[in-house]
Amino acid sequence: MKYFLIAGEASGDLHAANLMMVLKRLDVNACFCFYGGDRMKAVGGNCLCHYKDIAYMGFIPVLMHLPTILHALKRCKEDILREQPDAVILVDYPGFNLKMAQFVKTHTSIPVFYYILPKVWAWKERRIKAIRSFSDGRLSILPFEVDFFEKKHHCPITYVGNPSVDEVTAYCHQHPADRYKFLNQHGLKDYPIIALLPGSRRQEIKDNLRRMVKAVEPYCKKGYQVVVAGTSDISDEMYADAYERRECVHLLRNCTYDILQHAEAALVTSGTATLEAALFRVPQVVCYYTSFGKLVRWIKPFALKVKYVSLVNLILDLPLVRELIGDEMNVKNLQYELSCILSGGVKREQILEGYETMIQRLGEAGAPQHAASHILGILEQSK
Repeated sequence: MKYFLIAGEASGDLHAANLMMVLKRLDVNACFCFYGGDRMKAVGGNCLCHYKDIAYMGFIPVLMHLPTILHALKRCKEDILREQPDAVILVDYPGFNLKMAQFVKTHTSIPVFYYILPKVWAWKERRIKAIRSFSDGRLSILPFEVDFFEKKHHCPITYVGNPSVDEVTAYCHQHPADRYKFLNQHGLKDYPIIALLPGSRRQEIKDNLRRMVKAVEPYCKKGYQVVVAGTSDISDEMYADAYERRECVHLLRNCTYDILQHAEAALVTSGTATLEAALFRVPQVVCYYTSFGKLVRWIKPFALKVKYVSLVNLILDLPLVRELIGDEMNVKNLQYELSCILSGGVKREQILEGYETMIQRLGEAGAPQHAASHILGILEQSK
């Protein structure tokens, strides 16, 4: 069968690529065309558009690049009609993908599957109507989404497991922890590591990393070393501006899992990284600075539909890890919370115990396998 996949950012590219690999195993005649990235290209198929050409986040960037986005939407519709796939699989990226789902269901009889659903439980709850109307299969990667979609909105979904569990499990199997090899490879000292995960977008790094570095700097005098999990998409200059070339700070690119495998604690910008840190059993403080911090903190209860911003706390439905949002993310608060989660800290063991409960709720590895089997099952039934 022919599958048309759309992934609009780096994480979607990874998750889509893993799904494609399983589909190839289960369907010997599988072929792919897609809007995606390099990981999907590595699996094989026809890349019709790279996500970097259409991946714009936030009101102002979207507005500035609106002609490009509108052209991509038009082109994607034309590509689907030309390719006539047996299924369209959408991976996150709701601003683009929900429009494509509506088009496909309105103008064709091609089944539409949504893998990694939009976070409508946090904001834009109204999107549920479109998700229910314009998709044939909805595949969830967060266990608490089932009650939200099915009980509150009567929208059937299937929890398939979380792909981060698969990715961390596979990494640990392929890369058994070897601390001295890691330290020698990156020119690090035999000191405990505080990891900084400031996000992958320019604005996140600009807003968060400088404050993180200032907060951890005193720990460099207490026998710690600081390692920043960087990405190749961000320039050396932007990172250097953020940490001002401090000797105690080491920037390592594209090896977040390596860093987490050997870190004692972490400061993490909210997102999938909070879940990954938990899967590596690294106590963390979740932090996200924004301009007009007091205003952001004040309106958060009204703008967000959930009590927490980190996936760890959302899955557990309790405040296990500290969240410092807006003006609460300052040097004083970061230093105090960090002291609580380092070795001997008053919150460290409680967090590690909570992680085990969270991991049990996520279930075993196998999200791409479950998702692929579900998709193929529906396609077989529709024949």
